[in-house]
Amino acid sequence: MNLFSKLITILMILFAPLVAQANEHQESEGEGKVDVKELVFGHIGDSYSWHIIGDLAIPLPCIVYGQNGLDVFMSSELGHGGHYKEYKGYTIAAEDQPNAGKIVEVSTGERPFDISITKNVLFLFISSGLMLWIFLSISKRYKEDYWRKPEGKQAFLEPLIVMIEKDVIEPCVGKNVEKFSPFLLTVFFFIMINNYLGLIPIFGSNLTGNIACTMVLAVFTFLITNFKAGTKHYWLEMVNPEVPMWLKLPIPLMPLIEIIGMFTKPIALCIRLFANMLAGHVMQLVLIGLIFIFSINVGIGSGAYGVSILSCALVIFMTLLECLVCFIQAYVFTTLSALFIGLAQVEPHEEEHK
Repeated sequence: MNLFSKLITILMILFAPLVAQANEHQESEGEGKVDVKELVFGHIGDSYSWHIIGDLAIPLPCIVYGQNGLDVFMSSELGHGGHYKEYKGYTIAAEDQPNAGKIVEVSTGERPFDISITKNVLFLFISSGLMLWIFLSISKRYKEDYWRKPEGKQAFLEPLIVMIEKDVIEPCVGKNVEKFSPFLLTVFFFIMINNYLGLIPIFGSNLTGNIACTMVLAVFTFLITNFKAGTKHYWLEMVNPEVPMWLKLPIPLMPLIEIIGMFTKPIALCIRLFANMLAGHVMQLVLIGLIFIFSINVGIGSGAYGVSILSCALVIFMTLLECLVCFIQAYVFTTLSALFIGLAQVEPHEEEHK
């Protein structure tokens, strides 16, 4: 078996849970019906259980503080697969109700204080633990013998770390590269690892396709850029830029634009990463949903088989394209973050001239 055949086989095995989930959803809706929207957003959305395949799901702990005080129980007590029940006065809101998919109090319909270990939270723990294991083991090898020839994951990651630090961070940040390099390298590998793990359907989670995750990363970049890297001259140029006076008085046009730009930069970081990673997963799931739509409307025949083959081919192509996008999005986020940090380190013009 050549390399291409092995790759195709691996991709088919990986996407088997998605096809099974779509088939299960079709059967639950009844013959002749399949809700692609619910299939797509049910897979990429957050939930209180980790769905594997078919009826197999791992319940996760629910931790809420509401009408009964603090309650801790497993999500299996609330039901699964849209068949929800009441437990300790709580239930999961149906799709046609407010707070759909979230734990609510049965008596009031309001959400309690919820710090449950959801699918995305568990996925965050897994990816963070994986990062700690990788980089702590590499650092241990350096401590044991710094000059030993790199092997395994050390040999794989060392050129990547050097490339990001020397070709991206150092040219953008400048002389304070050692101060900001740990944060930027952590952001790069966190995004890249979560992007690649999100391609594995069995995990059922797309952490970087969740706007809450990308927003937190963007907020960290915003805080470090403005309050850690930002100099007094940076803030001075923010409120009193070197532009003609009529652009500052009587209407502070340029200061207002500078202040708005300070907030639009992290917003752009957040939306760019979120939209790109979400779009790839949605496209793959929609292509899989086409198989069932055509089989229902056209029937099992040459047309349906042709669409199935085409859909599978496009899904494989999209997956290979996503492998490239996963790295590019981590690279772009890190590059822009480093650029924003570098631009915030404004020095007096006299010192720059010297």
